Amino acid sequence: MTKKRTNKYKKHIKQSPGSIVYTGENPTEKLFINAFDYSPSFINELELKSVEDTFNFKQTESVSWININGLNHIEDIEKVGKHYNLHPLIIADIANTSQRPKIDVYDDYIFVILKMLYYDENENIKIEQISLILGTNYVLTFQEIEGDVFDNVRERLRLKNGRIRTLGADYLMYALIDAIVDHYYIVSETMGNKIEDLEDLLFNGEIKDDLSQQVLSLKKEVLKVRRAIFPIREIISRIEKNEHTLINPNSIQYYRDIYDHIIQLSDSIEIYREMIWSLMDMYMTTISNKMNEVMKVLTIMASIFIPLTFIAGIYGMNFDNMPELHYQYSYYILWVVMVLIFLGMIYYFKKKKWL
Repeated sequence: MTKKRTNKYKKHIKQSPGSIVYTGENPTEKLFINAFDYSPSFINELELKSVEDTFNFKQTESVSWININGLNHIEDIEKVGKHYNLHPLIIADIANTSQRPKIDVYDDYIFVILKMLYYDENENIKIEQISLILGTNYVLTFQEIEGDVFDNVRERLRLKNGRIRTLGADYLMYALIDAIVDHYYIVSETMGNKIEDLEDLLFNGEIKDDLSQQVLSLKKEVLKVRRAIFPIREIISRIEKNEHTLINPNSIQYYRDIYDHIIQLSDSIEIYREMIWSLMDMYMTTISNKMNEVMKVLTIMASIFIPLTFIAGIYGMNFDNMPELHYQYSYYILWVVMVLIFLGMIYYFKKKKWL
């Protein structure tokens, strides 16, 4: 049965440039907004009831992190975009969950798209798009559904003596990107363990019925992770080279640390990619060896019965002048000869290590 595939790009057909179209798979997700407003001396953690409540954080002296969950609420996202003077194409990119990770730099804000990766309880990889907007003393984040990898950042914000409380919004965006990248390590480690388990199965010759599907599924996972991780090098590189007023020069070194992590992860993904191809080759080789073993056994069996069939064929002919047919012990002698031929061939095959 052919699996029906959905086309995320179909929703954009016949749409004018800049049209805001939600392309995700959670059209009924409820809108959830929470905010952190903080400085070295205080912190307010709030759950906001509407997008209008986010407007109060734009001009504050403190640093604000506003997290908006529910990309299917197009009208609310448009309101946020208009209040924070976001370009219409930026708003469209936020709602389009099939975007490639990228960075757009504007005069008064920086826009970044990343992919959050994690495994669910069934060890199926999940990919969620997150959009970050760095402005003056604020960071906006847009997620498709509630739940993310930022719990560690929230805990650090709640600590009074944490470094994150004393630095600006550019460091907050670094902390959020770093949390996403750190979670890539968990995904990478899980993926590596799955590949090694399959390698052990193939090396031991344990071929299960769904092994080929597991190899194919792992190949797709590696490609998905590769598409999510590789573009981040360009994103961090542009942040380093762009002397934007929103990025404190002292924060550049932190972003360089993310770049080093991405290089390390990219190398691991390339190794996993090669391992997957090796797995596919090993799988085909193992299947071929299994088939050769079967063919060898069948060939040996046929070789054993060829002389026996030859003897039985001769004495199965209906000729009158066959003296052996009239001898009293011919039947028993023929059985002895056939058994000796059988045992002799078995001994010969074992000596040649064909059995």
